[in-house]
Amino acid sequence: MPFSPIRKLTPLATAAEGRGVKIYHLNIGQPDLPTPQKAIDAVKAIDRTILEYSPSQGFRSLRERLAGYYKRFGITLSPDEIIVTSGGSEAVLFAFLACLNPGDEIIVPEPAYANYMAFAVSTGAVIRTVTSRIENGFALPPVEEIEAQIGPRTKALLICNPNNPTGYIYTPEEMEKIRQIVLRHDLYLFSDEVYREFDFSNRPYVSVLHLEGLKNHAVLIDSVSKRYSECGIRIGSIVTRNRQLREVLMKLCQARLSPPLLGQIVAEASIEGTEEYSEAVFEEYKARRDFFMEELNRIPGVYSPVPQGAFYTVASLPVADAEDFCRWCLTDFAFADGQVTGTGRDGKPYVAETVMMAPASGFYSTEGIGRNQVRLAYVLNRGDLARALKVLRAALEAYNSR
Repeated sequence: MPFSPIRKLTPLATAAEGRGVKIYHLNIGQPDLPTPQKAIDAVKAIDRTILEYSPSQGFRSLRERLAGYYKRFGITLSPDEIIVTSGGSEAVLFAFLACLNPGDEIIVPEPAYANYMAFAVSTGAVIRTVTSRIENGFALPPVEEIEAQIGPRTKALLICNPNNPTGYIYTPEEMEKIRQIVLRHDLYLFSDEVYREFDFSNRPYVSVLHLEGLKNHAVLIDSVSKRYSECGIRIGSIVTRNRQLREVLMKLCQARLSPPLLGQIVAEASIEGTEEYSEAVFEEYKARRDFFMEELNRIPGVYSPVPQGAFYTVASLPVADAEDFCRWCLTDFAFADGQVTGTGRDGKPYVAETVMMAPASGFYSTEGIGRNQVRLAYVLNRGDLARALKVLRAALEAYNSR
């Protein structure tokens, strides 16, 4: 099982902070925008005398709210077709456990969210990748390349849409190609759609649950973590119209007893009455994307296609080994221009700054691909993004002139 490329350099960042260096965290998709006040108020209003188990599939009231949420996107579901999970991660893990036997194969376009590989290893499944390329914006690989990977043990195709780590959104035409592949080869289609709210493409949103003929094939992975800036409450969902699959999933849900009680209360409060919040968050992330991408691509030797959704991008850097560069930024580099940009946890002013990034090679399974790439999350405010890009420019100059 691989270490997460998002978190593997954390000890180096911690050590740098201990030296008084401010870290701009471009490595992780932790939103800095506040959680809806309505959700915070729901926590404060809890008057239970017992913090009890919830039903294994989650509170029905939450699942009803979720069904109403999906209705806004033209997706009709009953609450019984929604199972609440402990975050989107558990939804992925349960989907693998329920649908795949050890040795079964999943086809995944790469670069891909690194934890897919970790969950596959932990369930005995095998990831087979097809490579999306930075040169064409990480579009869906040709159908021929996908079908060339399909063998007797292939049981599923997994997509992330909008994509983490690239920010790419599959077009309606690409989604139709995916639908045809799934039907032609009788596969499960796992679709991670946790970044649905952040679609800047100006195209009609196409969910796996919009596709015809996939009632028994489609498995939707979802989460409130990024949508409402609620990563810590650990509430996700797995959605499928396949009744037999839901019965198997319930065995796993019962084995882990119940999803988080307090998290469900927060999530339920977040779904309705927060439309203005969601609109403001959307506009803020779009503005951050526009600013960040324009400035990022002005750095000599750096290239990144403009992401169409989520809040990530994969960029190629003018270095031979991006992981070495990311480590060096935390161990050997510190930018100081006399500007005080805050104080550390000890109350002392920062004396220097650096950036933390996620080496993109960790998002690929194919050896040797992505060695000069990093994944960047534009989740900081625009002032910090501007400062981070100034630091990155200086770091590249210093690294390449050693």
